[in-house]
Amino acid sequence: MSINKVILIGRLGADPEIRYTLDGKPVATFRIATNEVIIRNGEKEVLTEWHRIVAFGRLAEICGEYLSKGTKVYIEGKIRTRKFEDKQGNQRYITEIVANTLQILERKTQPDLETKEFPSVSSFKNNIEEPLEEIEENLLDEEDIPF
Repeated sequence: MSINKVILIGRLGADPEIRYTLDGKPVATFRIATNEVIIRNGEKEVLTEWHRIVAFGRLAEICGEYLSKGTKVYIEGKIRTRKFEDKQGNQRYITEIVANTLQILERKTQPDLETKEFPSVSSFKNNIEEPLEEIEENLLDEEDIPF
């Protein structure tokens, strides 16, 4: 038996980007930062790790509607590494978290959000398992790669 489960709490580094597969399924991608405070030589140091998150279907639509830069979220999902070819024809690999549960913990205060209705429950689950093979390889831009 093996388990592939990730739980993250962090803040969005930018607004989610919503794209669509050829058959019209929504795909949301965004990055969240998690912080860890360590003490080195008596000094506090904050280590930040960036995580690429991918959501599919209704969960992707919810990400596009309710998430924005700075929003604090709880994400559950699984780690996936996939191979793709960049514009120069080089083979590249990317590791991402495929989200299946999202909970909005804090929203950034914005004047335009006061009039927007939010769901009474801020926890969303994606009950449909979408295979990554259905995603178009060209959904990933070279600028999306953090290295």
